[in-house]
Amino acid sequence: MQFPGKGASFINTLSSISTEAENISIIETTLQFREKLLGLIKDAQQRIYMTALYLQDDASGQEVLSAIYEAKQANPKLDVKIFVDFSRAQRGLMGQPESIGNVRLYREYAGKFEHQIDILGVPVKSKEMLGVLHLKGFVFDDTLLYSGASLNDIYLQQNSRYRYDRYHVIKDKKLTDSMVSFMQRYLATSSAVKSLTEPTALSKKQLKPLIRQFKKSLRVGNYQFTPDLNPLEKEDVAITPLLGFGGRRNPLNMTIYDMVKNTRDKIIIFTPYFNFPNKVSKAIRRILKNGKKVNIVVGDKVANDFYIPEDQAFNRIGIVPYIYETNLRKFVKRNQKFVDTGLLNIHLWLHDDNSFHLKGMSCDDSCHLITGHNINPRAWSLDLENGILIQDPNQQLKEKFQHEYQQILTHTNRIDHFEQIQTINDYPDAACKLMKNVKRAKLDSILNRLL
Repeated sequence: MQFPGKGASFINTLSSISTEAENISIIETTLQFREKLLGLIKDAQQRIYMTALYLQDDASGQEVLSAIYEAKQANPKLDVKIFVDFSRAQRGLMGQPESIGNVRLYREYAGKFEHQIDILGVPVKSKEMLGVLHLKGFVFDDTLLYSGASLNDIYLQQNSRYRYDRYHVIKDKKLTDSMVSFMQRYLATSSAVKSLTEPTALSKKQLKPLIRQFKKSLRVGNYQFTPDLNPLEKEDVAITPLLGFGGRRNPLNMTIYDMVKNTRDKIIIFTPYFNFPNKVSKAIRRILKNGKKVNIVVGDKVANDFYIPEDQAFNRIGIVPYIYETNLRKFVKRNQKFVDTGLLNIHLWLHDDNSFHLKGMSCDDSCHLITGHNINPRAWSLDLENGILIQDPNQQLKEKFQHEYQQILTHTNRIDHFEQIQTINDYPDAACKLMKNVKRAKLDSILNRLL
């Protein structure tokens, strides 16, 4: 892939797939996402290929896995591959008692059915804190169901609580073929990628050289497809699958930066973890100075999936939401004049005890990025990410994306001044003490690169 020179548009160099705008739809609620997911599993005839950070050993994980196994038993020729992060699959939840993780569920189900499916662990890095499989997208025949959500009770709203995400459906054979081809070529055939339905015969030490080779292949990997070269018809949009791995100058990172840098009028940014890479922060400030509007939707610290309620025992992982809120306060304070003029609008999402996990961007009502990328330093340089760029020059999708945005804003409040955001001294005692220790040891900058 050719990268443009300084000042040029990276997005203009991208190849794309032309598809009719009506092939793209948006699901707006967690329950509708769950219903659509189970329906697509049931109706799949040729293939089911899924990538997620994890498929949890809980009621929803069992429901999804049962549906997939039932589809396979009814149609043994169905090609099924599920890719999850290798390390994440073999540990319990943070802050919970130690366990062997989700592999318990995978191995139990493998022993219950005649016709097997592939559940594969992808070790992006030798240590989970240094990078994980963060690819998103579920392929069912020629339909892509794309969301930043993983698969567990809260993402699928098994009970009353939910973790809010974005959910998009794209029906296009060329796109789904490209995504499946990538999974087959770079993941399924890698000697570092191991079945999780049976114990691995390799130790972590033996896996290390395999992971090094795997990373090399990913750094030059991409989604391959035959591009459509003809100009778009009025009812068409251009879609491009993007990979993000191996440093700052990868196609996904370049697209994120390009969308911000080349905003003509306004941009909307969704992130659950307020921790922009420096390059993105600087680009946002530049376009604000040039009179462009920036709307950011971010979760309140209480809506962060790492938040520990005050009536529960606090542990170190609970510091994460407070670090993000400190970042947010600093950002708003520095850009208060743009908040005052209405150019910068930061909407804080909070709905009861539910959590917020939205990612992505929309620029000038004509360019949309759906992604699992958190737009933070970790996603920028450590994790294996992807996204789908949708270019819509005739704004055929404008109404759909505007409606989605208004729905997202339902449970938000605009921040009018940085003093609305708490300081370290306002935090509960345990969080306050730990935050002060982090600041004193100057560990906050290191944590921001890893979180």
